[in-house]
Amino acid sequence: MQNNVLILDFGSQYTQLIARRVRELNIFCEIYPYNNLPEDLSTYKAVILSGSPFSVRAEDAPHPDLSQIRGKVPMLAVCYGAQYLAHFGGGEVAPSNTREYGRANLSFIAENEPFFENISVGSQVWMSHSDTIKQLPTSGKVLASTNDVQNAAYKIEGETTYAIQFHPEVYHSTDGKQLLENFLVSISGVKQTWTPDNFVDMTVAELKEKLGNDRVVLGLSGGVDSTVAAVLLNKAIGDNLYCIFVNNGLLRKNEFESVLKQYEGMGLNVKGVDSSARFLDALADVSDPELKRKAIGRVFIEVFDDEAHEINDVKWLGQGTIYPDVIESISVNGPSATIKSHHNVGGLPDFMKLKVVEPLKMLFKDEVRRVGASMGINPELLGRHPFPGPGLAIRILGDITAEKVRILQEVDAIFINGLKEWGLYNKVWQAGAILLPVNSVGVMGDERTYEKCVALRAVESTDGMTADWVNLPYEFLQKTSNDIINKVKGVNRVVYDISSKPPATIEWE
Repeated sequence: MQNNVLILDFGSQYTQLIARRVRELNIFCEIYPYNNLPEDLSTYKAVILSGSPFSVRAEDAPHPDLSQIRGKVPMLAVCYGAQYLAHFGGGEVAPSNTREYGRANLSFIAENEPFFENISVGSQVWMSHSDTIKQLPTSGKVLASTNDVQNAAYKIEGETTYAIQFHPEVYHSTDGKQLLENFLVSISGVKQTWTPDNFVDMTVAELKEKLGNDRVVLGLSGGVDSTVAAVLLNKAIGDNLYCIFVNNGLLRKNEFESVLKQYEGMGLNVKGVDSSARFLDALADVSDPELKRKAIGRVFIEVFDDEAHEINDVKWLGQGTIYPDVIESISVNGPSATIKSHHNVGGLPDFMKLKVVEPLKMLFKDEVRRVGASMGINPELLGRHPFPGPGLAIRILGDITAEKVRILQEVDAIFINGLKEWGLYNKVWQAGAILLPVNSVGVMGDERTYEKCVALRAVESTDGMTADWVNLPYEFLQKTSNDIINKVKGVNRVVYDISSKPPATIEWE
């Protein structure tokens, strides 16, 4: 990679968002913990210091040695980073006497300053800090202020070092993307070459060199990540890629057949394995969510290993690991010598003895979709909602039976198909139905019923880390509820989940 941007993470909840904003500028960047700098800094054209939940005045505050970076590479310090440069650079940081959270507007911008090119006085920014910079560091020059924050932005004269006490990466900072572009492109000279097409060309070339004539086995889930990973690997090694799609009996209605049919036209070497009965047997009388996951993971590995042994001389396991999985495996609370991967097969057992190849491990979810589009993958497949690895097992609260799976598959199909028919599917990030472990009294005709209750869930999100419930039209919910109760035997009550994440999670288990 050339023209890299290094983001040093001090533990901010917004660090991934900084990286995504940089990537949106077609610039490649990587996140590293502040206490685990990459050994080779020569490839980085710019460095960004993230915010942090810490106070620079605290004894346990992050205090990295920036001597290899400061003054040698253009640097942008955000929030905690700005206070860090001030506190340890001859300035003064103190508790703020006024509220410095939420929206604010720039009341002053220094004239003829490239850092604020195309940004005007009055521009909205997002503050999130309890400390404030009372005195700038040595050689500091104020570049912008708000009504409450005198030193909202500054630079160090004699260096290409800039600092801001607000968050340009969040949606509420109106010109945040422009500010990042000014720093990275105009000031630092970083080239905007990180495009889906370039990623595909570069990754295919790297995979060819890395894998040679070796055989790779990959577990397809029908989801976006594993599909895009498979197409990339197929471009590199062709028929040496062996894909296995396992039906665990907990997929959506008719999903096993429909996904296999989709793959047929993509030129992938895919084998479908129906192990529904094996999974349901393993889940018999299991109610605890964690034990369900473990049982499903164990059986998946057993099935996958059985199938992998049918292929001669397999040396690699392909996986659809993406960048958020990698980032979340690195701790900013202590040095991390290695990056642990989140394996889609629920953990790679030692006995499989396969090396791992993860062609998407540097991409965010939205980038995976753009890469898939650049390779001509069906938009319908790329636009699929995320679906949990354990499938419907964690949407059936309590123990799992074939009858409960049937009921939930029917309910889910009515809900998802309805979203599509009403033009709502692409406005929702993830949707599904949950079968509750209670029976409800109802009346059908002149008869009293005592049947199942289901909850419908639809959320909007960008990455699943936070999510808000979707305000679906009453008319849609009314029709969906009627269809479910009239058409799915065993259900007599439908409710809609209106809780957000946090405090609730997207899935119920």
